[in-house]
Amino acid sequence: MSFNLTLIAQMLAFAAFILFTVKVVWPHMLRAIEARQKTIADGLAAAEQGHKSLESAKHRAEEAIDQARGRSAEILGQAEKRAAQMVEEAKHAAQQESEREKAAAKAEIEQEAARAREQLRDQVAALAVAGAEKILRREVDAKAHADLLESIKRQL
Repeated sequence: MSFNLTLIAQMLAFAAFILFTVKVVWPHMLRAIEARQKTIADGLAAAEQGHKSLESAKHRAEEAIDQARGRSAEILGQAEKRAAQMVEEAKHAAQQESEREKAAAKAEIEQEAARAREQLRDQVAALAVAGAEKILRREVDAKAHADLLESIKRQL
């Protein structure tokens, strides 16, 4: 194998290419790789932060749901108590209305009974006058004996 000028020129060109690559191209490539690594690392960190935020949000959402369930149970309990209270109030009001109607009915019955007694007294007095007329065979003057009839009514 002989070393000739072509081989030496090729070796020098290759060495110049390596030197050029190391001095010029390699730093640009390293900066691009480092920038890409930084971008990837930032993306991974952001993804991790997003994952943590998601977990935190899920936890807060579960707590909010639990609080809402507790509040709804409390509201339902209050509504049931209020419903029971309203039923009791309605029962009480109905009882009072029933007693009022009973009292009104009793008063009306007593008034009717008093009217009936008064009518009976009038009828008895009329019968007594008619009977006295028949016994005496003469007509009795109602005006003259009004006091007598009133006393008879009172006695009945």
